[in-house]
Amino acid sequence: MSESSAEAVVAATANVAGAAGAANWRRAGIAGAAIGVLAAGAAAGVAVERLTVGRGMRKKARLALDATGPYGSLRGTPGRAVADDGTELYYEIDEVEVAPTTADDGASGSRRRRLFGRKAPAPVTVVFSHGYCLGQDSWHFQRAALRGLVRAVYWDQRSHGRSGRGRSQADGVPVGIDQLGRDLKAVIDAAAPEGPLVLAGHSMGGMTMMALADQYPALIRDRVAAVALIGTSSGKLGEVNFGLPVAGVNAVRRVLPGVLKALGSQAELVEKGRRATADLFAGLIKRYSFGSKDVDPAVARFAERLIEATPIDVVAEFYPAFTEHDKSGALPGFRDVPVLILAGDKDLVTPSSHSEAIADVLPDAELVIVPDAGHLVMLEHPETVTDRLADLLVRSGTVPAANVGGHGSTAQQPGR
Repeated sequence: MSESSAEAVVAATANVAGAAGAANWRRAGIAGAAIGVLAAGAAAGVAVERLTVGRGMRKKARLALDATGPYGSLRGTPGRAVADDGTELYYEIDEVEVAPTTADDGASGSRRRRLFGRKAPAPVTVVFSHGYCLGQDSWHFQRAALRGLVRAVYWDQRSHGRSGRGRSQADGVPVGIDQLGRDLKAVIDAAAPEGPLVLAGHSMGGMTMMALADQYPALIRDRVAAVALIGTSSGKLGEVNFGLPVAGVNAVRRVLPGVLKALGSQAELVEKGRRATADLFAGLIKRYSFGSKDVDPAVARFAERLIEATPIDVVAEFYPAFTEHDKSGALPGFRDVPVLILAGDKDLVTPSSHSEAIADVLPDAELVIVPDAGHLVMLEHPETVTDRLADLLVRSGTVPAANVGGHGSTAQQPGR
């Protein structure tokens, strides 16, 4: 996208708020559109996919996709942890299913589940940490595959999903990756206080795990059996060009200071403009979430719903933390356990080169670069991600090989 076209996009978005009248709002609208486009992910970005179907038809299509592709419908046993600043963090636990032992229960399914039913003081718990502007439901396919086969914890990061708004942020304290690491520790203390852990994180979730390792090295040493870092980065995110030419990147970066200020004071108006430009954001989300052109429309719509659910002031609140993020020094804490590093080769948000940089620090890790995959690789290529996660569980000795088959396809029933 050229600098002029980038400015045209944000100007068009700002015009939606014309009823607000004031020149100050126009400026805030331009800034707000730019940051909303750039930040709505590390899962969205800054380009426009032209749509030619009427707006009403597109709205009906979205509703139809919501009805036919109810991804994110899996639920577990709910719980709440309390962060060090008092923020309530919502999590759900999927427990291991234990089949009854009888003389005639030799079916493979029962046998597979019985292996997880061996009595132990504390079974392994896989803790899934999601990315920026997403939620625990972004792990839908992996959850469907592992459901009942391994104890798993899925949680919503502060100000995301069902978790509470960050209390420190309400008092004006900037959110940082270190805070997210402490949040993860609070969730572990509440949901998995004992037993071995496998940590899996996507994007911001992987950064959260690095912050955990940085602040609680004894926890990593004593309890963590394996680690999965998916579409993430240990630092230097300020150098990412989001697939834009230099002029486009510079145009966006020039407005960032004004953007953050505008969104802090005009969040309600920016949110209205965002809703009014849903079609624009749908194209942006697809561009910066996926790498292939033939993504299941229901999955693409699911990604939209996840990102749309994140308030624009939360988008703005978290964004500065990424340019400051540097946890390369924490990575050696993972050297003594099996590690999976996985990224899409067309990820424009946390490029695969960042995963390769992590692998340079962790040379014994398995590095997987998935072809035709973007930032939301676990939704776009769920079979690949699930298979590699399953292999990691087996390699770490936490799950018997017989328990894990081929799971996580977009073709399976979403509510499995």
